[in-house]
Amino acid sequence: MDTAIAVVPMGLGHLRQVLDLGHQVFDTTIKPYTSWSLTAVAQHLDSPDNACWVALDSDRVVGFVLGSMEFEHRDDWAYLEWIAVAPDMQGHGIARRLVNVCSEALFARGARHIVTDVEDRNSASAALMTSSGFVPAATVTLLVRPNPDVPDDDATLPPITKRDLVRRGRLSIEHPLR
Repeated sequence: MDTAIAVVPMGLGHLRQVLDLGHQVFDTTIKPYTSWSLTAVAQHLDSPDNACWVALDSDRVVGFVLGSMEFEHRDDWAYLEWIAVAPDMQGHGIARRLVNVCSEALFARGARHIVTDVEDRNSASAALMTSSGFVPAATVTLLVRPNPDVPDDDATLPPITKRDLVRRGRLSIEHPLR
């Protein structure tokens, strides 16, 4: 465990780096009903009972977790929705520290259970969650029915450049994707 990394509550000053790190590590095409965006982060941060934390190496956000007491129609269940650690900082126990601090905060706010979901090919995240006390509760299969009258144009999407991402505000110039 890297003790030089501080885990602190997320604030507005961390927003740009959290967004950039999320864009760097999340593949939201795997679960097309999931989107990583400013709105996704803001909804968590704006929640009065949020459990949003960042891991800092000096002033650099090297990890974050976004949780809240909002899970479906259960007032007593919480949701650990997003967690990420910068690729160059993985393997130092940062993700485990983030899961633990988020879980402790949610349990302190009255959560009886905390729910999270992991894409089945993400074995590292699944191992982290299992070793952190999460147990499998349900398996969901995403089924997709394409429109036979519309060509599947997913393969012909234009490539996105760093310039496009900067122009859209999805990438800061100070912290470009590597």
